Amino acid sequence: MTEADRRFMRMAIALGARGLGRTWPNPAVGCVLVADGVVVGRGWTQPGGRPHAEVCALEQAGARARGATAYVSLEPCAHHGKTPPCAEALVAAGVARVVTALTDPDPRVAGRGHALLRAAGIGVTEGVETARAAQVNAGFLSRVARGRPWVTLKLALTLDARIATATGESRWITGPEARRRVHLMRATHDAVLVGAGTARADDPDLRVRDLGIPYQPVRIVADSRLGLSLESRLGRGIGAAPVWLLHGPRAPEDACEAWRDAGAELILCGIDPMGHLEMRDALGQLAERGLTRLLCEGGGGLAASLMRADLVDELVVFSAGHLFGADGTPGLAALGVTTIGPPGWRLAAATPVGRDLMHVWHRAREAPGTGPAL
Repeated sequence: MTEADRRFMRMAIALGARGLGRTWPNPAVGCVLVADGVVVGRGWTQPGGRPHAEVCALEQAGARARGATAYVSLEPCAHHGKTPPCAEALVAAGVARVVTALTDPDPRVAGRGHALLRAAGIGVTEGVETARAAQVNAGFLSRVARGRPWVTLKLALTLDARIATATGESRWITGPEARRRVHLMRATHDAVLVGAGTARADDPDLRVRDLGIPYQPVRIVADSRLGLSLESRLGRGIGAAPVWLLHGPRAPEDACEAWRDAGAELILCGIDPMGHLEMRDALGQLAERGLTRLLCEGGGGLAASLMRADLVDELVVFSAGHLFGADGTPGLAALGVTTIGPPGWRLAAATPVGRDLMHVWHRAREAPGTGPAL
């Protein structure tokens, strides 16, 4: 492994990150083809997961791919799916060497791509910039290994951790720069999730706006009894972006039929002993539908439910210069914490955003570098 290997792999990983929010259920992979120190082809996984990064880079390079080195942020696939294996495409193109960052944990690949390349006489170097590549594809890795999406919980809080005043007023706690950053976060996640209380109180749209981005995440509401009105912004805007509703067995059938007729996708979930949606089951069903990266934007009840179930991988907190006091609405519902042990979260980054502060926290028990890059 050389410094050039690391440099070109970082380029491949950065290219792959361009697909975040658009490639699910596939990973967001980047590929760079280099001949005599010059980049002759580059590509990243396209929307919907096809074509793959390697195919895009090979098409760009053409005949110049022969004898080149391919830098790929994830092991090239080795199975026949909707398209032929990328490992076979690299062999057919005559590349001399392949450098990868991660082994694909998908059981259909899981080392077979590397083995196919070596069997063809191609030199293979593994494990280059592994931590950086794992950051970008934390969602894909989570879906394969844990059967659920990577979950980012976003909180916009006052300095005393409130999300609304005593009268319920909540717009706007943070400034325009922070809200714009949240829209960018939505764009790099497959779906945005809110609880039923937030959906009713704030009537959010949950789309990406004002960034010139032509695609939208799936918009999901956790609403056990399907009490959200079809006249809400989400109900009226189903045609603009998908709406999925997580509900329980006691949701009225007429409400189910009305939302289905409007074009929403309904997902029946289990119920926990408190009568709330069982979020582990809900996330598992979202993973079965292909989602890899989920952004939860509250409210306090849903956020606490995810925290209690140990389902949050990353906290992104926007702290604003307000103080609402004890009569304000807390950002998290009760967690039942009775003792103080070692901190469960470690600070990964802190950045001023306009008049606010954005701080990012990852699980303390996980190694540094395991969280997503964006």
